[in-house]
Amino acid sequence: METKDIIFELRTKNGFSQDELAEKVFVTRQAVSRWETGETIPNTETLKLLSKLFDVSINTLLGAPRKLICQCCGMPLEDDCNISKEKDGMFNEDYCKWCYADGEYMYHDMDELIEVCAKSMANGSFSEEQVREYMKKMLPSLDYWKKYLNVGGKEKFDEFKEKLIGEINSLNVEGMPKVKSLNALVGNFINLEYRLPNGKTVKFLDDRATYLGTQLESEFGGNRCFGIAANMDFILVCTYDEKGENPELVIYKKR
Repeated sequence: METKDIIFELRTKNGFSQDELAEKVFVTRQAVSRWETGETIPNTETLKLLSKLFDVSINTLLGAPRKLICQCCGMPLEDDCNISKEKDGMFNEDYCKWCYADGEYMYHDMDELIEVCAKSMANGSFSEEQVREYMKKMLPSLDYWKKYLNVGGKEKFDEFKEKLIGEINSLNVEGMPKVKSLNALVGNFINLEYRLPNGKTVKFLDDRATYLGTQLESEFGGNRCFGIAANMDFILVCTYDEKGENPELVIYKKR
């Protein structure tokens, strides 16, 4: 589809008249009409406004001339599920939402990313070791890792992790050892289901999101472990038996 058709489709799908769309993106009705006849296309700033308004990438508005992939992990990017966003809601079309979240780069260690991908991507066709070998060859070709030393994000990210570790340790959870480090964890590996007093069960995490967390053996001994997951918004502490069985929520604290 061409840009003119895409804008028309999005406008009508959302129930906007040309006047209403013009008002929302600060242009005239005539400008919208010219977009939809193909006489002109929106300028860069207007494309950003349209992208945010319709919740689609600029690449989609332009007829998808590029095949987008995450420049950190190589995952294909699609509007409806995995393109990252900035804190103001604008799409960041260079990264998936697991590698770039809340304005922060989630990975600063290529080996750590490879291990996460090996566990999540392995299936009947590819073993974890095959995924590792593929990622080791592919990742260095991506922009993020090419410019890694110049992104300026590692020091800030390390500071954030140290602050988070301090906040977790200050909770003084009985029987839980002090946290010394946090690792990137994919939500679907740690999203346990907790039973509420009313008998219902609930999950607190997003299977598709990336968190900082760790597992610690309980100081009380036995097979019980503490699990920790956190991000910019909250800290979650739970306990569970081997393989995540019989989970119990200890703390869910907004930051």
